[in-house]
Amino acid sequence: MGFLHKTSKQTAKLKSLLGLAVSRIAVARRPRLARKSIACSDVSQLLVLGHLNRALHRAEQVIQEDNMLEAFGIIELYCKRLIEQAEQLDKPQECGEELREAAASIMFAAGWCGDLQELLFARTILADKFGGDFAVAAKEGTGIVDPILVWKLSGSTAGMELKKKVTKEIAAENNILVDFSELPEATEDGNDMLVDFFELQEATEEGNNNVPDSQELLGEMPCQDDMDESSESDRECAHCYQL
Repeated sequence: MGFLHKTSKQTAKLKSLLGLAVSRIAVARRPRLARKSIACSDVSQLLVLGHLNRALHRAEQVIQEDNMLEAFGIIELYCKRLIEQAEQLDKPQECGEELREAAASIMFAAGWCGDLQELLFARTILADKFGGDFAVAAKEGTGIVDPILVWKLSGSTAGMELKKKVTKEIAAENNILVDFSELPEATEDGNDMLVDFFELQEATEEGNNNVPDSQELLGEMPCQDDMDESSESDRECAHCYQL
């Protein structure tokens, strides 16, 4: 009876954490939408000025922000699914594939989203429920983790073809003609190391932004954090939430 009570309390805490994560996603979207808009505008201006290679370099920022925005949408969906079906988590061995996918995907995202600190605590609770093997597979992005989420969070954004595609889309939206045949060979090979003025300008503007950044609170999270080394710390954090 005591075990059942503990599990139910744990599930209630998980629902609370996931609800907070959903709320934080709404806040985290805003600066990323702004940065994406600025980067798109920069690409357009660079194309007008004839700086195609620099426009391609800037397009990488557009891709990065867009990937994270799409990842936020997927994470929000899985958070809501777990909240809506939370009572089933009291018997994790009986959870269906959709719920297991949601749990694994949230656990994977916890290691990549410094903006969503609640996911770290949620991961600890889910690891207790589903077990160590499930947690390891989730951390590595294998097994039942949503492959689209894995790609959006950990995939490369530096591929030349992808940057060309995004640049071409921005050019079309602004009625700008683009001729990639004029690109220098070094740019095609991904060796162009130009840093454009717009990135420096944006960095300066971000430095004056007073909006709190959760990464400042948590520190930069490594992309593939070691679940084994951090499990004790995570459990202590989860215990603090339970109190």
